[in-house]
Amino acid sequence: MKPVLEHIRLKETESIFAFHFEAANFDAPWHFHPQHELTYIEESRGTKFIGDYVGPYEAGELVLLRSNLPHCWKNDTLQEEPSRSTVIQWNKGIFAEVPELRSMFRMLKVSSKGILFSREEVKMLIPLIRQLPALEGYVQYVQLLSVLVQLSSCSFETLSENDFIDDLPVEYSSRIAQIHDFVEGQYHRKIYLRELAVLVNMSEQSFSRFFSKMMGRPFFTFLNEYRINMASRMLIDTDWPVSNIGFNCGYESLTFFHKQFNKFKGMSPSKYRKKYSAG
Repeated sequence: MKPVLEHIRLKETESIFAFHFEAANFDAPWHFHPQHELTYIEESRGTKFIGDYVGPYEAGELVLLRSNLPHCWKNDTLQEEPSRSTVIQWNKGIFAEVPELRSMFRMLKVSSKGILFSREEVKMLIPLIRQLPALEGYVQYVQLLSVLVQLSSCSFETLSENDFIDDLPVEYSSRIAQIHDFVEGQYHRKIYLRELAVLVNMSEQSFSRFFSKMMGRPFFTFLNEYRINMASRMLIDTDWPVSNIGFNCGYESLTFFHKQFNKFKGMSPSKYRKKYSAG
């Protein structure tokens, strides 16, 4: 696997890189870069990894990430529609820290944990964000500044428990990316700690310490979060029996599946399906 320090393709005369993405999958690994990033999910659903956060995402989400915050989006394998997003990345320091922009800089500081905005409050800004890739020069610069200032007055929630201000060593992020890819492909079966340790060339004890330090919780807590997020999507997107979903998400005991689902979602799988599948 290649190291996942991403180099943003900025020209010498540019400080902003804005683009529309469309493909079958969001295929970027868990990665980071020295630029700030604003991502609008236009179409897709799955699991997002922001710093030490793991949770579901769906179309309509707008997320702001400070520079060097590791992240990736992994779409559901059940998804039939393409994955589409608008992404804006810009260099640190392109806006002067003047009193008039104090609220914007406070927001950027908080975004070291990742920010998920209230979709109702940002609704009017989405057309301006989607317009940015078509703009150039000072027009693009001024519009991005205007969008960020307006976002600073919108409600949001932070995602990662820990913030990531400093550069993440490339070898660390590469290991975490390998672990993410392994979990994505193998979450449906029993996973042993020694498998992960061998994967990243570490002892089991070293792996456990490394993972807890990087992600803020033990590996098997992370694995359960991932499995329950996958199960929640299956409950909404399929008519499979709850027991089948539990087994397909790697739970050998239906009782344990119900216990974990209640722990992370605050309700039983059946109540979750009834609440979110009404449409």
